[in-house]
Amino acid sequence: MSNESAKVYQPSPDFVKNAAVSGMEGYKALCAEAEQDYEGYWGKRAKELLSWQTPFTKILDESNAPTYGWFVDGKLNASYNCLDRQVERGLGDKVALIFEADDGQVTKVTYKELLARVSKIANALKELGVQKGDRVIIYMPMTIDGIASMQACARIGATHSIVFGGFSAQSLRDRISDAGAKVLITSDGQFRGGKSLPLKAIADEAFAMGGCEACTSVLVFKRTGVDVAMTAGRDVWADDIVNKQSDQCDPVWVEAEHPLFLLYTSGSTGKPKGVQHSTGGYLLHAMLTMLYTFDLKKEDIFWCTADIGWVTGHTYITYGPLACGGTEVVFEGIPTFPNAGRFWDMIQKHKVSIFYTAPTAIRSLVKAADTDPSVHPKKYDLSSLRLLGSVGEPINPTAWEWYYENVGGGRCPIVDTFWQTETGGHMITPMPGATPLVPGSCTLPFPGIQAAVVDETGNEVPWGQGGILVVKKPWPSMIRAVWGDADRFKKSYFPEDLGGKLYLAGDGAIRDANNGYFTITGRIDDVLNVSGHRMGTMEIESALVAHPMVAEAAVVGRPDDLTGEAIVAFVVLKGSRPTGDDAKKVIKELSDFVGKEIGPIAKPKDIRFGDNLPKTRSGKIMRRLLRSLAKGEEVTQDTSTLENPQILEQLKG
Repeated sequence: MSNESAKVYQPSPDFVKNAAVSGMEGYKALCAEAEQDYEGYWGKRAKELLSWQTPFTKILDESNAPTYGWFVDGKLNASYNCLDRQVERGLGDKVALIFEADDGQVTKVTYKELLARVSKIANALKELGVQKGDRVIIYMPMTIDGIASMQACARIGATHSIVFGGFSAQSLRDRISDAGAKVLITSDGQFRGGKSLPLKAIADEAFAMGGCEACTSVLVFKRTGVDVAMTAGRDVWADDIVNKQSDQCDPVWVEAEHPLFLLYTSGSTGKPKGVQHSTGGYLLHAMLTMLYTFDLKKEDIFWCTADIGWVTGHTYITYGPLACGGTEVVFEGIPTFPNAGRFWDMIQKHKVSIFYTAPTAIRSLVKAADTDPSVHPKKYDLSSLRLLGSVGEPINPTAWEWYYENVGGGRCPIVDTFWQTETGGHMITPMPGATPLVPGSCTLPFPGIQAAVVDETGNEVPWGQGGILVVKKPWPSMIRAVWGDADRFKKSYFPEDLGGKLYLAGDGAIRDANNGYFTITGRIDDVLNVSGHRMGTMEIESALVAHPMVAEAAVVGRPDDLTGEAIVAFVVLKGSRPTGDDAKKVIKELSDFVGKEIGPIAKPKDIRFGDNLPKTRSGKIMRRLLRSLAKGEEVTQDTSTLENPQILEQLKG
């Protein structure tokens, strides 16, 4: 495969001149440095960028591989690195957060003010009995207090685990239970798109399911003012406990390998897995990618549109920008409220210079601009922008070109970043002042990352040939463990089939035959990527089968112009196969049920009914056939092993 026909966009001479990584010579020099002295490369940057209470003497510990340790004998604190040291450097009065609420109200918070707020919440958590190593679940809207709560946990050495505010009671309960959390931080509700949505009520439902006994306190922030039930002895209003605290709280110094957070991500089995990240190595990569990929300067206004419920919101809202002393926009709402010009209006209003969003958002805004010219980005003054970014899934060349021309005015480089919850930060991405850009390709590995494309036995394949994406060497911000499941960690990420030493990303990839640029070709396992959110097919199937009408279900993905991948469910009911209006009613009921069990993002876009599913004579569901059916393709594969070939007609849809 070659990108010869693709247009190549060179970085402008001005950008090259002022960039942290300047020109391809600068990029290659960093890669060569890492090649020649891998540990020294990372160790040098960890000393330069992070503030250590106890400096490290050992850089990489491979004694417990594939659980690698970085900077193991060093001690530091993530919150100190993000807040105190900015104040100590004279940046106390610099704006850290520009918060825009759903209704458009703007609040600016300086580093000094954020440090005081974080310290008060940290002291409140200590009063609730939280100590170093305890887990705290955070189920909060996109607010200043959501970010401050994460920083407060880090400040006292507690390990936080965020649950996205759109997740259901069952999803929340599973995560509280699995993490063995001591405290839940939530709010009465959240504002999204002009609507008030519950959070505390969903939390109450989660507790009622059982399994949350270790969680002895619920700290509730007021956001919407909706009436909520408060359980005596467990629930406490933040106003009553946080506001009375001192705004001084000494940071708890922790080992570099101390778990900063757990973040649950879907796997190919029904149970979500708790991805565990360290403190030192994670924070280093968060900073390094802010400086190299985003080329962050002290005068920049940075805006990552992700939610703190996803890893993007951890690395590029809560930790990376603050650890670099940046100013960032934090947004509570959605891109289409009060109209689909909201993003462009905010960029214009806040003079955003670096804008980082998802292809799903871009595609929906392309459609909106085509329908309503008044919300087209060219109607707004976006001249403050100097860099654009894309995250969550591969961005198709058409959307890339639109983004480049209409949002960036043909002058802003686009960093199309490939990374995962498990990697902690960017793995394959352009350097904006160095890398020639090709729409649709995430280009080359981040300096120091050793990525490759291999076959099923772990041998590298020639450029131009597709294969499995792997990382050949450990890196500081990599996943440390799957919480409570060492076997799953090894099987998922360092499988013996590939020799047990290569990190398996779970994605297919191909390198351009001429320049070695990487293009991601999609998941190789049964995990779907819908709007940049990863969900296991098994998780959705389990939810469907939990409905009393459903006997069996199989879920696959199909390409979707808006969400990247759409969920298609093939369902066998316990009763007869419905048709017409009856089918529509059942589809709505099942879709709503999945939404309640997992969250609205997991609702299937298409549900089809059959008397059975296509199975081999040994009873295995032939998912490759279902994928073809979901895409509307003619089934050309061999169906000779099928027990019931006639079922394919029923499931065509």
